[in-house]
Amino acid sequence: MPEAASAPAATRAVIGDSEFDRDTAVVRRAPGVYDIDLSAGWTIINAVNGGYLLAVLGRALADALPHSDPFTISAHYLTASQPGPAVVRTDVVRTGRTLSTGQASLFQYDAEGREVERIRVLASYGDLDALPDDVRTTAKPPALPPMDQCFGPEDGPAPVSGSSAIADRLMLKLDPSTLGWALGAPSGKGEMRSWFGLADGRDADPFSLLLTVDALPPTAFEIGLKGWVPTVELTVHVRSRPAPGPLRVSITTRNLAGGFLEEDAEVWDSTDRLVAQSRQLARARLS
Repeated sequence: MPEAASAPAATRAVIGDSEFDRDTAVVRRAPGVYDIDLSAGWTIINAVNGGYLLAVLGRALADALPHSDPFTISAHYLTASQPGPAVVRTDVVRTGRTLSTGQASLFQYDAEGREVERIRVLASYGDLDALPDDVRTTAKPPALPPMDQCFGPEDGPAPVSGSSAIADRLMLKLDPSTLGWALGAPSGKGEMRSWFGLADGRDADPFSLLLTVDALPPTAFEIGLKGWVPTVELTVHVRSRPAPGPLRVSITTRNLAGGFLEEDAEVWDSTDRLVAQSRQLARARLS
C-alpha cells in the first residue's frame, strides 16, 4: 500500500466530537421529526453538498430505526438545499431482526414561506459489527502515489471567496494523473482518485462515508466539462466499518449521454478493505 500520512495526534478530532458531528447532529422535536440548522461550511457555490445532506438524513434515520448503521441509502435530490434551518421527517417502513428500513425527507421554506422538499431517501439499516468476516472479491484498491506526491486545493490558485467552503473541511490529496483539468488539459478518461479524510483528523465512520462518496471534484472535469454537476440520484452501499487512517477514493464515469452522466465510487480504508460503494446520476452542463 502507498505510504500515507495523517494529521498530528495533537490536532485530531474524534468520532462524536468534531465539526462534522456537530454539523450533522439532528434534534428530535417529536417522534420521527428532527430539526437541524444546515451549516454553510459544507457548501459549494452556496449550495449544500449532497453527501453532507445524506449524512444528516442518515443520522436522523439512525435515531428513528432500531438499527444504527446504514447498509444502503438511496436519495433523490429534488431542489437545491441552502444553509439554514431545515426539518427532517422520517417514517419506519419495516423492522426485522437483522435489517430495518425507513424513509426520510428534508424540508426547508422558500422566500414565500412555503415548505419545499429538498431531498427524499429510502434506506436499510443493520449492524455492521455483526457481519461475517468472509470477503471474496475481485475488486482492488486504487494505486495512488504517496500522499506527499499528490495535490490538494491548497496547492492550486486561491479560490473565489465563498465558492467552496467544504474544501476547508476536507483533507484531499488528488492523484496527479487525474488533475489534467486543473491545468487546462483534461485527460478525457472521466477518472478521479484521491486520498481522503476530514481536515480535523476525525477518523471515518459509516456516516462520514456518506459524505466521502460525493466530496471529490466531479469526474466531469476530466471529461472536459466545467461548472456545477448537480446530483439527481445517489445510492450508497456501506460495506464495512472503516479502520482508522486515511481513505482512498476512486470515482469513474464511463458514459455521458443526453446531458446526464453516472459516477461510480469506491472507498477503501487503511487496511485495503472496500468499505463503501456508490453510484450517482448527475446532470452535466454542456454549455
